[in-house]
Amino acid sequence: MGNRLTQIATRTGDDGTTGLGDNTRVSKASLRPHAMGDVDELNSHIGLLLCEPLPDDVRTLLGDVQHQLFNLGGELSIPGFELLKDDALSQLDDALSHYNAALPRLAEFILPAGTRAASQAHVCRTVARRAERAVVALGEQEDVRAAPRRYLNRLSDLMFVLARVLNRMEGGDDVYWKSERMAQATP
Repeated sequence: MGNRLTQIATRTGDDGTTGLGDNTRVSKASLRPHAMGDVDELNSHIGLLLCEPLPDDVRTLLGDVQHQLFNLGGELSIPGFELLKDDALSQLDDALSHYNAALPRLAEFILPAGTRAASQAHVCRTVARRAERAVVALGEQEDVRAAPRRYLNRLSDLMFVLARVLNRMEGGDDVYWKSERMAQATP
């Protein structure tokens, strides 16, 4: 692994490049730093969600997710290196099964709204989707393992489910989209 930062203002990026974990430098506009940045942004949004009142199990899960996202970002920063393990994806699958089991089936589309915590979970969902697209784009140009892509895909699903859980935390519900077409079809 590359050198760890001991100072933040290194000025080495002033030329428009950034250092990867294998000590190579690439353009900040290239696909790898873009994917790394989207994962970092997602982790920051999850950190913001953790500022909200949350059930202890959700808080613990999101803390674990933050560590896995750091691993994922580290893996992206070192071409050919593996940091994200299979059990990280299994944890998301287990959480999806657990939280989905308590939710009613969706009959309508829902809006990214409701409580502040649920709305922030929706922001995390959309940033996870963007990060996933960035990893897919990187994978079309360079060799990238499937695990980061799968993890981000599953995490965006989990954030949708958690938004629904958080909307119900204090007796609330999803905020449903009011489709004009469906409203006209209802007698």
